[in-house]
Amino acid sequence: MGPPVVPGTAAWRYFGDFRDLLLAGQVLVLQVAHPVVAAGVRDHSDYVSDPWTRLMRTGASLSIYVYGGASGARFEASRLRELHRTFTGVADGRRYSGLDPGAYAWVHATLVKVPVDVQRFFGRPLSLAELDEYYAQMCDIGRVLGVRERDLPADWAAFERYYDEMVASFRPNETMTTLFETIHTVPKPVRWLPDRWWPRLRSAQAAGQLFLIRATLPSALREQLGLQWTSRDQLRFARFCRVVRIVGWLVPVPLRTAHMRWIGKLNVWLRAHPWAYRLIS
Repeated sequence: MGPPVVPGTAAWRYFGDFRDLLLAGQVLVLQVAHPVVAAGVRDHSDYVSDPWTRLMRTGASLSIYVYGGASGARFEASRLRELHRTFTGVADGRRYSGLDPGAYAWVHATLVKVPVDVQRFFGRPLSLAELDEYYAQMCDIGRVLGVRERDLPADWAAFERYYDEMVASFRPNETMTTLFETIHTVPKPVRWLPDRWWPRLRSAQAAGQLFLIRATLPSALREQLGLQWTSRDQLRFARFCRVVRIVGWLVPVPLRTAHMRWIGKLNVWLRAHPWAYRLIS
């Protein structure tokens, strides 16, 4: 058992860091690399037609179960499991469920890994003591979400072995291909954005997103997907990391996660006041 997620603890400091957004594309690729997750996303997700709303809903959910307090986390966990219970279908001739234990655990694992990778790339790597505390807290959250105890590695070292073994087992799939295509064809995020501006902005975001995906994916999966990575790319990424690291240093620690904490509190309030939630949903 880890300490509660309160100010000063590792999960509070790192999970909602604004720099985590830089790995949004990477974590999506890793999640849909799992064949059951890929099938569920293919059959039940609206990320192709409305990726921006999907992204916002995912961020809202994460904010609740990390920063929404114990009752908020339990509520969101119940909602997520009821939602995933409806995700069923057939993939490669076999039936699948959105509550498949291995797939459910893998999605949680990808979210556990993101803040650690973000600090390694763009901040200060977590100390061993911070890793121990952070991982214990995220295991507690995993239990609340319904991840089986046997699917939660005992400690961070065991988690890294599990993570690497999972990545080594993945192969390209149709959903991953669709995800990469969507990055190039994503519709504009807001209606008021002039149509004439969006093609250039979309091209810029696609180039940046694909570069970050190539830069931050585990090398084994990058090679499986045939994504080229050169020494010149590595130098560019190193320069980018330095810039982001400097920006991060300029932002006080409490402010780095402020947006996620406030979103979490807002969502807990909205869940407790359904009339207000219906007005904006």
